[in-house]
Order: sequence, then structure tokens, then C-alpha cells
Amino acid sequence: MPELSRFYGIVIKMIFKDNVQHSKPHFHVYYGEYEASVGVDGEMLAGNLPVKQLRLVQAWAAIHEEELYQAWNNAVRGEVFGKIAPLQ
Repeated sequence: MPELSRFYGIVIKMIFKDNVQHSKPHFHVYYGEYEASVGVDGEMLAGNLPVKQLRLVQAWAAIHEEELYQAWNNAVRGEVFGKIAPLQ
């Protein structure tokens, strides 16, 4: 699962051809023992995260929405996508 970004202990990844369980464009978030699937629009789809980390992820997603959709489109086609800048 290729890594999109990493910041404040949060790791964000996207899976190739991962549109079966959640057809909505999304990415996977890992923070310590927490895991979640989050829509590109910031909606929590599955799993859980502490509130503070979820808000950081949602802010990052809002800033990088266009890049996330581009990465999603590449991923569902099985094509390579690049990293996205971390939240600073």
C-alpha cells in the first residue's frame, strides 16, 4: 500500500484498485494503534481515530483535495501516484 503522506505521527496510504468495499474515493489513515478509512471529502468511512488526529487529517484532505482525487483516479486504474505534501 503506497504511502501518500506522513505528518505528526499520522501515516496516509492509498491502495491500488481499492474501490470495492468503499466505492467513494478514500484513503487509509494509520495513527499508532488506530486505523481508519476516510473519504477524500473528510468523511470517516470505517475505523476510528482520536478527534484531534481526525481533524488534522480532514484539514490536510481539504488542502490537497485535487491531488487526492488525482491519486485516487490513478490508483483505481492501477497506475502509480506520487506523494502529497504533509500538513505543516
